[in-house]
Amino acid sequence: MYPWQSGSDGREETQVVHLNPISGEWGPDHSSLQRHVSLAIALNIWQYCWISGDTDFMEKYGAEMFLEISRFWASKARYNQKSSRYEIDKVMGPDEYHEKHPGSDIGGLKDNSYTNILVVWVFIKALAIFDSLKEKVRHGLLEKIDLTEEELERWRHIIERIHIPISDEGILEQYDGYFKLEELDWDGYRSKYGDISRMDRILKAEGKSPDEYKVSKQADALMTFYNLDSDEVTAILNGVGCSTKDGLLSRNFYYYLNRTSHGSTLSSLVHSYLASLIGDRKLSWQLYLEALRSDYEDIQDGTTKEGIHTGVMAGTARLTLRAYAGLKLDGDQVRIAPCLPETWRQVSFNFQFKGDGYYFALTPEKVKVKVDSPSKSKIIILVGDRQEAVSNLEWATFELEKGEKIEC
Repeated sequence: MYPWQSGSDGREETQVVHLNPISGEWGPDHSSLQRHVSLAIALNIWQYCWISGDTDFMEKYGAEMFLEISRFWASKARYNQKSSRYEIDKVMGPDEYHEKHPGSDIGGLKDNSYTNILVVWVFIKALAIFDSLKEKVRHGLLEKIDLTEEELERWRHIIERIHIPISDEGILEQYDGYFKLEELDWDGYRSKYGDISRMDRILKAEGKSPDEYKVSKQADALMTFYNLDSDEVTAILNGVGCSTKDGLLSRNFYYYLNRTSHGSTLSSLVHSYLASLIGDRKLSWQLYLEALRSDYEDIQDGTTKEGIHTGVMAGTARLTLRAYAGLKLDGDQVRIAPCLPETWRQVSFNFQFKGDGYYFALTPEKVKVKVDSPSKSKIIILVGDRQEAVSNLEWATFELEKGEKIEC
């Protein structure tokens, strides 16, 4: 378990009370229950090792971290004899507006979809990493952390039997019980307050609780699709026995977009990327600009002076590469599928992938690329869905064919 807000020695430093500036009152804060931070750490380890090819890091540190994170989540999972499903309670999702079930005095929620799906992903990757280790490394790790085959077998069982709440229409339930909450009068609140991004504070100042309503601060269930490919999400859902339909991402995107106040600067960033995935180019661009303006215009009315939003800054750079340059690094080959906004003339960037340096210059009509590889004379990349060969240390230019030229 990793802390939500860490002290210099790694201890949990998350506040336990929160001041509502609208009402002037203090209330309990259950933010430390956002245990999903450890899932993000596991995801970062996987992405770093996949992109860098740093097997030494994985053998010395990453594998142990993955296995211990898996152990933590196995300890959080409880088997329900009646439903024959594993359940995970006393957690908070990325949303942050929902801290507990309505009427409960105990902080935390049960079976947050994002959390449970990422837990399955972590178990799957942990088992794959463990199996891929050299025998000597694996044996040493087994002895160091005293990992047993019984534990690994339990992880496999959780992978197949965890409870992920989803409706017949294919909408992931943010957490078990979310669908029973009241709908919010969004138009009424916008008319009354104007800026309703912090609906949690507004509701509490009125003597109500966001725990009672279908209102989210930012992406929660949708964060699943931001971190994992839709096909990967579908495979996990099908693996636990959930029935999925075509358009899983699109269906979930619009359902939760209509119930999100965007009280975090990260919210527009995540929604912008997901909008690009489903082809809503206009909305993606609108939300992208909002993310870019976060600190430049201090869109949260005073928070910038307290500290700039570095997560959004990094996120908009990554969003530029993922959504508009169309860069994907989740396969064995670099894939580029440009989708430049109509006002952009060129995008240039470089990066490292598995020890090779890549340099790109994209225009609406062409892809220019050079690769600096210490070991290969030719490198295969994917331009859209077609394979192209690039000679080492030589610029190559590929025309974008009709149908590949997408204006955002």
